[in-house]
Order: sequence, then structure tokens, then C-alpha cells
Amino acid sequence: MSADQPSAGGLVDRHGRTARDLRVSLTDKCNLRCTYCMPAEGLPWLAGPDLLTDDEVVRLVGVAVRQLGVTEVRFTGGEPLIRPGLPRIVAAVAALEPRPRISLTTNGIGLDRVAPALTAAGLDRVNVSLDTLDADRFVRLTRRPRLADVLAGLAGAAAAGLRPVKVNTVLMRGVNDDEAPALLRFALAHGYQLRFIEQMPLDAQHGWDRSTMVTADEILTTLTGEFDLSPDPAVRGAAPAESWLVDGGPARVGVIASVTRPFCGDCDRTRLTADGQIRSCLFATSESDLRGALRAGADDTELAHRWRRAMWGKAAGHGIDDPTFLQPARPMSAIGG
Repeated sequence: MSADQPSAGGLVDRHGRTARDLRVSLTDKCNLRCTYCMPAEGLPWLAGPDLLTDDEVVRLVGVAVRQLGVTEVRFTGGEPLIRPGLPRIVAAVAALEPRPRISLTTNGIGLDRVAPALTAAGLDRVNVSLDTLDADRFVRLTRRPRLADVLAGLAGAAAAGLRPVKVNTVLMRGVNDDEAPALLRFALAHGYQLRFIEQMPLDAQHGWDRSTMVTADEILTTLTGEFDLSPDPAVRGAAPAESWLVDGGPARVGVIASVTRPFCGDCDRTRLTADGQIRSCLFATSESDLRGALRAGADDTELAHRWRRAMWGKAAGHGIDDPTFLQPARPMSAIGG
């Protein structure tokens, strides 16, 4: 351990950042096969014994909240609604002191059925992925005819009181990049908060090509053809999305420009994979094992120490523009968003 690395306190790194937002992947499995994420046949899933148990997830989140200053916990996947113990995990995390804000990133399939239970358990809000409003295009993008289920999930989340309901959209050139205005009109009509996300090099096929990525500038140019957008006066802080008021507000639209407008200098995130590995960055090429230490009998103090050490070495930025950039070996479905 470096002499400058703190032995107590929060998750600080050598560049002056403090991680307070924990992303927890609960599974690498998904019931869609989005073309920008995984191949049609799926992927080799993690073996059951490799996955953290529900109790192990809750214990590690508890270490992050009680000892490391984490205030936001977001459950991700793969598809986290596949995890049978999700309501129990949410309830246990909601019972932590101090209580963190709890959110969920999901594709929305089945959300209408479980949203009431998740709300009762303590979930605060959801992010739902939706890349198109066209049923045929949805099948081409996800290889599954489930658009109606996603739309029902969005409505069910709102009805259950999970607000704000945020919609995450990835635009791809020549595929769905013509839908930006329609998606924003849809979100405005239903009271959802839409956020466009630049496609990132996190696909299992390693087929990402920057030239085919729809950039933030292109998205904003398209939207301003139909809407009056003005910069959001609210302080952005560590939020990944740049936000604009739509037609004077109060409605907003966000753009997460991880590639063309990186926000690494303000990053406050730490990640725990479904198999118990700490990732200091979404694009990290190395991980730090907590599962092994936990199962070997490490106490919470030792687990916190290992977590601090993992975050201390966080790189200054993701390096996508660096000629030496290497895409992570794990795809997004295994890392967690």
C-alpha cells in the first residue's frame, strides 16, 4: 500500500475523486440479445457457485455504505429482474444505516409485475432501457418481440411510484438514429426522463466502431430541429448526463457522452460484479477480488481495506481516445452498468 493511501475513510483515489455511487451487478444473464451488447446465441454465463449469494451481496453493500461512505446504490445486470432474490436484497439494503438511495437499471421486461413489491421493499427509482418505439425494429435490435412488455414495465414503474422513471436510449447510425425526436415526445407525454447514451466499446463481439457511433453533438442537432433546448441551470456535479431544459422546462433531456465528452474527472462510481470483483472504472482491464476474501473469512474491516486499495489505483480516465486503449475483456452484461 502506498504511503499516501488512506487506511480509513472513503473510497478516494490518487486523482482527488471520492466514490460514493456503487453499481452492483446481480447477474450476467439477460432475456434480450441486444446487438450492441451480445451475440444472438448469448454468452457463457457465470457458474452458479461463482455468483455472490444474496447475503454476500448485502454484506458487501453494507461494508460500502457503513464504512466507505457510499450513498447511492444501483442494481444492474445483465438483467437484474432475473435475480429471484431482488426484492429481499433491496429491502436489506434499504434497512442499512445510513440508508442509501437505491435505484435499478433494467430492460423493463416483467417490471410491471414486480414494481409494487420493489417499491414496498424500498427501491427509489428505475432506469429502463428503450432504444426504439417500433415493434419490428425492436425485434431487430434485441432479437426478441418484447416491446409491449417494456412499455408495460415503464407504465408499471410509474404507477408504483418509482419516480423519476428514466429512459436510457442508445442510438446507432442507420438503425434507430432517426427516432430521437419521437422518443423524446414519447417521454414527455408520459412524464419520463429521457437520456441518450453514446454507444460505448463494451460489446461482447468487440465490434464497436467509433465511425458508426451517433455522437452527442449529432443527437442535440437532431433534437433542436424540433425542440428548443437550453442548458440546465442545475449543477451537474458527478452526474453522467449533461442535461437540457426542453422548451423552457421543467421537462429535461439528458445526453451521456462518455466517448466524445468524457466526464472522468468528476466520476464518483465504484462497481461490484455479480461474481464479487471490484472494478474502479467501467473500462478497467483489471479487477480486485472481494469474493475470495469474503469466503475465506475476512472481516468487514479487511474487506473495506481491500476495497480502498482497489479504488486508490483508479486511472485518471478511460482512455478511449488513446491509441493504446484496450476494450475490457468482459462485456457490459458481465460488468454491470
